[in-house]
Amino acid sequence: MLRHLTRMYFNLYRVAASSKTQSFTYSSHSSLLTHTHSHTHTNTLIPMDLQGTIVFTTVGRPNYGFDVFSIKLPSNLNHSKFSNSDELRLTDGISINFNAQFIHEHDQAIVFVSERTGYPGIYLSRSGLPKLEQLPSVLESLFHDRPIIKHNRLYFVSAHEQPDQPFRSWSALYSIDLNHQKKDATRLTSHGVVDYSPAISSSGKFVAVASYGSRPWGGEFHELYTDIVVFKESNPDKRVVVCERGGWPTWSGDSTIYFHRQAEDGWWSIFQVNFPEEVHFSGFPNAALRVTPPGVHCFTPAAFQDGKRIAVATRRHNNNYRHIEIFDLASRTFYPVTESLNPSFHHYNPFVSPDSSLLGYHRFRGESTPGESRIPNLEPIMSPIKDLRMLRNNGSFPSFSPAGDLITFNPDFDENGGVKIVKSDGSKRWTLIKNRMAFYNSWSPTENAIFTSLGPIFESVKKTVQIARVTFDRSDLNSDREEIKCDVKILTREDTGNNAFPSCSPDGKSLVFRSGRSGHKNLYIIDAVNGEFNGGIRRLTEGPWIDTMPCWSPTGDLIAFSSNRHNPDNTDAFSIYVIKPDGSDLKRIHVAGPAGSSEVDRERINHVCFSKDGEWLLFTANIGGVTAEPVSWPNQFQPYGDLYLVRLDGRGLRRLTWNGYENGTPAWHSGNNLDLGRLCLDEDVGHKLTGQFDEPLWLTCDI
Repeated sequence: MLRHLTRMYFNLYRVAASSKTQSFTYSSHSSLLTHTHSHTHTNTLIPMDLQGTIVFTTVGRPNYGFDVFSIKLPSNLNHSKFSNSDELRLTDGISINFNAQFIHEHDQAIVFVSERTGYPGIYLSRSGLPKLEQLPSVLESLFHDRPIIKHNRLYFVSAHEQPDQPFRSWSALYSIDLNHQKKDATRLTSHGVVDYSPAISSSGKFVAVASYGSRPWGGEFHELYTDIVVFKESNPDKRVVVCERGGWPTWSGDSTIYFHRQAEDGWWSIFQVNFPEEVHFSGFPNAALRVTPPGVHCFTPAAFQDGKRIAVATRRHNNNYRHIEIFDLASRTFYPVTESLNPSFHHYNPFVSPDSSLLGYHRFRGESTPGESRIPNLEPIMSPIKDLRMLRNNGSFPSFSPAGDLITFNPDFDENGGVKIVKSDGSKRWTLIKNRMAFYNSWSPTENAIFTSLGPIFESVKKTVQIARVTFDRSDLNSDREEIKCDVKILTREDTGNNAFPSCSPDGKSLVFRSGRSGHKNLYIIDAVNGEFNGGIRRLTEGPWIDTMPCWSPTGDLIAFSSNRHNPDNTDAFSIYVIKPDGSDLKRIHVAGPAGSSEVDRERINHVCFSKDGEWLLFTANIGGVTAEPVSWPNQFQPYGDLYLVRLDGRGLRRLTWNGYENGTPAWHSGNNLDLGRLCLDEDVGHKLTGQFDEPLWLTCDI
């Protein structure tokens, strides 16, 4: 029932998002459907000729299962040990729910973010009321975060107004007067500036943000090096940097701000800066006082209004989980809260009620808590383009069958990974290869054959990885089977090192793939049936750089791939190149700027694939910066990966996703015969929700 409700909401919001009758203060929905390069200086509208279904992967997200919980705090924390009976769930177990704030004193009502409609929206939950209320926000935005309600005004971060240059985040602070009938959003962040993590002072007079300012994104994805900026709610244009380098501000009254940053000794710690209430906005920035001691990571603080305590998320030695603790400022004592409740769950982003009696946070809801308990095989995601549908796959490197009725993918990248197939309506999946490392798949356009890479991912040129051809009998795909018998034929020699990322030609006769056999990772072409054993092998590219992740155009005349050949010494910066199958007419597609610009060589573009007509490229890239503070999320390997489209000539860049996650490995079925209205979201279908996800891998307790 809940999955069907989610699907209903998704369809409703697709209709709403495509409506041209909506109007907002700063931008219209149509602005999301076009893009103007800063280097072309043109406002030419690109015809909207995109359709079909995109399926992609989001790192970790399917397993989050977040709900918001609260604890009623005793008047004296000494000798207090919390039990599970003290914990109250404030959200309903649908989708993921996170980043909440209490609204009133002595009340469990919260405003929070939920992704139940396929994108992060803002919701209100009141005690005793069975239904949630979706609050007004920005209809054309696919990202809302950190909502706060103060004096019946809603504050939140949105990412719907694109900046005038690449490598700038879209995140900014907005507010809506909930008393006003029209509910227009007002931008509080100056144009050209990036703001994260807002906080409102006790009186509502002042606003603090973690601001990246107007500088281009420098590439950070651990600590963002934002500044703590304050402005009056009544005069947002007059901003002052209270303290340099800090994130996630929280107010105690109107005069003290706490925030986190990584200290010089390597420990994430909480710092304090004072802010005079009658400030004339001069004499800043101030030096900050370190509050929490070294030896424990502390981040995402929430200040108590009594000025005596702060709630923090911590990571301690010999503990693999993030927990919420209360830090007494006078005694410098930590009081554990969640470790005794749920020792094997991560707990995120604490928040405190105005009267300091309630402490909240979000975590995995757990198997014993009512709510959604399974991950759908395919999950609908809001798309900014009306006729282009989007699905999140519970797995990586999906590839559509020629008819679009099946999708092959890799469930994981360990020895238990293998290759699976799922029906494109999400109703059933089967195992083709198990107990073997496999990654990256390509379905033959002409026959029932799948090409994949067998071996470990992200390895050296000498590590053995082989291209395999996998065939099976489609009549075996029925509801009675879990595993499908298949034939696996190896197409590359074992002594040739790392061979991976196969892509089949549209006539089904040839494969292009990346190989490290020469000592460098370049592209080669082999016969799709016999491989290099009888059909031979032909080298397509050559050089001391990395050419990788090729994709053959459906029209057969081009091969697109990612490469760092423009700067071989930088193994982090990749751009799109296209080449003809005979090795001629090599070209670079400049996405972030014109040739020779400083921006274009910062591109990190991977997972390129074509539209059906070969005129558009779909890929994942870093050019949108970072949408939210990474330390506040579970691990993202590159938390700046979002999906984009661009024409072959570099025009018409369009962003398809913007959130706090890493999105990637997309596949595009350009036909319109896939009916998402029949997508199976039943609770008895899909993978068990386990809550198994990682902390940021760069966040370690052993300094």
